[in-house]
Amino acid sequence: QVQVVESGGGLVQPGGSLRLSCVVTGRMSNIGTMGWYRQAPGKERELVARITEGVTRYSDSVLGRFTVSRDIASDGAKSVMSLEMRNLTPEDTALYSCSAAGRNYLRGRDFWGQGTQVTVSS
Repeated sequence: QVQVVESGGGLVQPGGSLRLSCVVTGRMSNIGTMGWYRQAPGKERELVARITEGVTRYSDSVLGRFTVSRDIASDGAKSVMSLEMRNLTPEDTALYSCSAAGRNYLRGRDFWGQGTQVTVSS
């Protein structure tokens, strides 16, 4: 059973910083790419950042401001993916969700959390 839980969202002023966390539990050998997505009201969901075996990719809108990282517990039963967000703007306001892609017998399945709201406003 794979579970995904995000945390760390909140209200922050423009120019501020925030750190999001995504905890994935289950057998990590069956989890591949992990990513952060966001969806603002009235807009489609977009990929913000993703990490695959240590290789990171970012959307142009967050490149240079956001940093994604991932740690895997020594027992392989948990992984924490973080998103460090700096120099936030109102355009970053959205519901941020974490996704974990299955592999091996879970190949083709994506696991999602409920999301955590980020609001950038003065």
